[in-house]
Amino acid sequence: MTPQTHKITVVVPKTSLDPNPIIHEATVSAPTNIACIKYWGKANSQYNTPINSSLSVSLDQTDLRAVTTASASSSFDRDRLWLNGIEVLDASTSKRFRACVDGVRALATDKVVVDPATGAKCVVVTKDEWSGMHVHIASYNTFPTAAGLASSAAGYAALVAALVRLFGAEESYPGEFTAIARQGSGSACRSLHGGFVAWRAGGKKSDWSDSIAEQVADELHWEEVRAVILVVSDAKKETSSTDGMSDSVATSELLAFRAREVVPKRMNIIEEAIKAKDFESFGKVTMMDSNQFHATCLDTYPPIFYMNDVSRSVVQMIHMYNAWAGEIRAAYTFDAGPNAVLYTLDKHVVELLALVLKYYPAQSEDLVGDYVSNLALAQKALEFKLCPSLMEAVEKTGRVHKHGDVKMVYCTKGGPGPKTLDPCDGVFDFKIVQS
Repeated sequence: MTPQTHKITVVVPKTSLDPNPIIHEATVSAPTNIACIKYWGKANSQYNTPINSSLSVSLDQTDLRAVTTASASSSFDRDRLWLNGIEVLDASTSKRFRACVDGVRALATDKVVVDPATGAKCVVVTKDEWSGMHVHIASYNTFPTAAGLASSAAGYAALVAALVRLFGAEESYPGEFTAIARQGSGSACRSLHGGFVAWRAGGKKSDWSDSIAEQVADELHWEEVRAVILVVSDAKKETSSTDGMSDSVATSELLAFRAREVVPKRMNIIEEAIKAKDFESFGKVTMMDSNQFHATCLDTYPPIFYMNDVSRSVVQMIHMYNAWAGEIRAAYTFDAGPNAVLYTLDKHVVELLALVLKYYPAQSEDLVGDYVSNLALAQKALEFKLCPSLMEAVEKTGRVHKHGDVKMVYCTKGGPGPKTLDPCDGVFDFKIVQS
């Protein structure tokens, strides 16, 4: 993917600007992650820790990622944040933003450069000098924000990863960076690893430093897994995850039972399934956990509705498909939003895409390049002839094919954690202007 260039102009008073300011910067991209075992509800609001453990898949960054540039300079007069090109005016006082910036800066080390002519090492910024510099953060997402596709997870993971790179930060214990990221957004800790990632709930330590993310298997372990994402709505959800969790913890007895009795067993099942590459077990527990998560939302008082009629039709379609196949070939999961993520294997992905495109048709074949990210795969899907008995089974749901029910389809796979981008990519073009 060719990085998009964002121009940002920073206006500062002449008296506060060095004639030749030195700006240190780092640009990092981070993946979104989609949970198979959901976390819902906070055990400790101060540390932003969960009432149960969770597990997710970090997706490839080709289509879905957050890109963040972190800059630091003694010429900056305050910390500032731009999101998708628009400055967030109250960012510097945000508890989440401060937790990430201050948490990583506390782990900063000396910045050392090597003279290419002599090979001599030179300290250009001491670890103590970082504390006297403000930061400018610019970030953008390549996918809908606040629509239930874990945009905040990717965003805060990219923020922490960029700050780690900028400050040369070093952990004082394994997993500390993930502990910092989850103070920004809980699931962000999982986006600091690639592949299959578990977030351990923790709670045995008073400072919750044991609430960290750990990689269960990297993206190369089970390369055959594919994810087909159906964007049903790119609108901001009516009930934020933070508000929804708070209401569910306060009113849902099912949620407490789930965290205590159900999730620990499912974590064991899915981790073993991943290690054994057992899609039947992986798919079943993924769907069951998605269903129960949304059941706890309905059990909340007043109830919370994240799925809509199109979402529920996806559930019906997948169960019809699996029944026709005589095995679990696809598994759905829904986060706090109406958008569906369908996990399948590479050998079934064209078949599944063909079913999706038939059931949720694009407005025309001319849009297929936008409708499905992989044009070649999309063309194969359109040409693939579905078995009449499969379509008859699916049509028993009573669904009427309607253009626009699904706004976008992404076909992707598991991918690595954060990536450092080449500064020459020019993702962000900062320009400092004296007033």
